Amino acid sequence: MANATIRDVARAADVSVASVSRVLNRHENVRPALREKVQAAAASLGYVPHAGARSLSLARSNAIGVVLPELHGEFFSELLRGMDREASERGLQLLLSNMHADPARAVEALHTMRGRVDGLVVMAPHIDPDQLLGHLPVGVPAVMVNCAPHHQPRPELRIDNATGARMMVDHLVATGRRRIVHVAGPEGNVDAEERIAGYRAAMADARLDAMVERGTFLEDSGVAIAQRLIGRGVDVDAVFAANDMMAIGVLTALRRAGIAVPDRIAVAGFDDIPLARLISPALTTLRINIAQLGERAVARLIDQIDGADDHGIELRAPTLVVRDTTSPREDPENRGIRGNNA
Repeated sequence: MANATIRDVARAADVSVASVSRVLNRHENVRPALREKVQAAAASLGYVPHAGARSLSLARSNAIGVVLPELHGEFFSELLRGMDREASERGLQLLLSNMHADPARAVEALHTMRGRVDGLVVMAPHIDPDQLLGHLPVGVPAVMVNCAPHHQPRPELRIDNATGARMMVDHLVATGRRRIVHVAGPEGNVDAEERIAGYRAAMADARLDAMVERGTFLEDSGVAIAQRLIGRGVDVDAVFAANDMMAIGVLTALRRAGIAVPDRIAVAGFDDIPLARLISPALTTLRINIAQLGERAVARLIDQIDGADDHGIELRAPTLVVRDTTSPREDPENRGIRGNNA
């Protein structure tokens, strides 16, 4: 219903206007059954509370919900560090929840946030956001970070994954590499798919054959894939991993096999986690500035909570950071992995 009012919601739920108001303002003394009934009616009518009225409400929790696919690993540590820094400066607390790879767990995570937060930051690169955010109470501010394609009119931050992947392939080609394998993230993950697309496009432009191996974004999968390539004697002179943790796994396996990096094979990652510059040899990668991404997500959410009409998509381009693992080749006849086993 266009321009539905609070009275329309009350009529549809067969409750009083006061009851609707208590639910929408997240009062604690509301029975769960009543809350569900009112929220369902509001969702069916497309009711959106007036932003000005919401900002005048005294029922704020001074907490922000953050729903992430994982809560461990350097990427998420950096993301949360940026979010916490911005929230703390604004006098707000973070309430964290982990959805893993299960849509049901994601919905459950959102349900646990109801009435406890003033807004949400949701990062769901592997779950349908339309299905996920359909479980949010209407009018609750939410900012989406690197979510899959959707139809939600929400403020969003996205990494330009395809452009970043093209930049890395172009760099590897410029250093003399021609047999470049891409260690991709898991199937169905939007970041993984966009990075594959950028890699394939750049390889096609360079008239080179694409080689894709599926990983999990975890270090162990980088180790396993590199060991598999070594065992098969695959003709590879560069590995571009879809994140730094898998790239570090590749480096570990190559070191164990006695394959010199970058002399025999170049290795590159994506994200620029702190560990990337601390390992030896230091990892060439694509810098996202992960903590800044977290800060920006929280800042945009707070603006929305305060009544800003923000539905824009903010695309953040990665920066190529060249380090030791992709130095130009001194021996153009070097045969990469196969050369080590010939």
